[in-house]
Amino acid sequence: MTTAALIVAAGRGERAGGGTPKQWRPLAGKRVIDHTIAHFRASDVVDSIVVVVSDGDRPHWETLEGVQLVTGGADRSGSVRNGLLALQGSGVTRVLIHDAARACVPVALINAVATALDAHPAAAPGLPVTDALWSGADNTVTGTQDRNGLFAAQTPQGFHFDAILSAHLAADHAAADDVELARAAGLPVAIVPGAADNLKITSPEDFDRANRILGAEMDIRTGTGFDVHRFGPGDHVTLCGVAVPHDRGLQGHSDADVGMHSVTDAIYGALAQGDIGRHFPPSDPQWKGADSAVFLRHAVEMATNAGYRISNIDCTLICEFPKIGPHAAVMQSRMAEIMGMSQDRVSVKATTSEKLGFTGRGEGIAAQAVATLVQP
Repeated sequence: MTTAALIVAAGRGERAGGGTPKQWRPLAGKRVIDHTIAHFRASDVVDSIVVVVSDGDRPHWETLEGVQLVTGGADRSGSVRNGLLALQGSGVTRVLIHDAARACVPVALINAVATALDAHPAAAPGLPVTDALWSGADNTVTGTQDRNGLFAAQTPQGFHFDAILSAHLAADHAAADDVELARAAGLPVAIVPGAADNLKITSPEDFDRANRILGAEMDIRTGTGFDVHRFGPGDHVTLCGVAVPHDRGLQGHSDADVGMHSVTDAIYGALAQGDIGRHFPPSDPQWKGADSAVFLRHAVEMATNAGYRISNIDCTLICEFPKIGPHAAVMQSRMAEIMGMSQDRVSVKATTSEKLGFTGRGEGIAAQAVATLVQP
């Protein structure tokens, strides 16, 4: 079974104000849709992500990576239909349809909806209505409504793919959500307990609430890395991606960039994904003499795919020589470039061991690093 997430992001969201459609507005350090996508990436049941967008929002969505982009329709139903048609023939058997404006969706809820599809052709989260319900006109209460058996609908709404595609193709009207079309096609829809924090950002006040929720849920991870390489023949050493002239080189299976190796291992460590040797075994000849940027980019990609943002990196080079100070700014710039980070979030500095130990005797260079990863 293959599960795709279909995120609807083609709407205008005018009630949220701000001029820019709400899905592209900033929220807790990222954009609304970036949070939404990150939650689905963090789910181990989602194999691929499709985002339905508006052509008019190109400056916003052209920066999205790792997702399939599909142009939306005239209304929500049309946008979902376009997304489903784009998935047709891809081997997807299940689809989770979600509103981009629900940026606080818990990963546990995504998984629960997907799990419900093991026993049902359709499933969706809902919250039992607990408040008293009134009918009204002209700002006056005209009656009451029994709330028993009523639920507030949420997304993601999950379906067996062929069934919901058929329901959309057979529909002759726009629907409030995909459950409405599924029921019109005769599909029973199981109710999964919803989450109170899974709000749909609709009004300006909702941004404040979403900021509070995402701040409370922030997952912060710290990893450390340590690496050592000995001196050998050569006329330069490569440190943090920069060739530094020296009367000796560093020995190693790759380019022996001790600084970049320590940073890479720090990121792997924060992800609980071992070290460079696990992902790029030194016994494999293809990595002989390899540019260590290959390893670092892989670690950064793993962090991004897991829904994490690298908040900052701190790398300390430990050696008596060569002198690091004249090259530190270039190293900082190069590391930031490789990781796609701003330079003010990357620290490269150096110290000596006061002529003690192997670094003090000039036998090699050591490096240690700390990486902080944040997942909202």
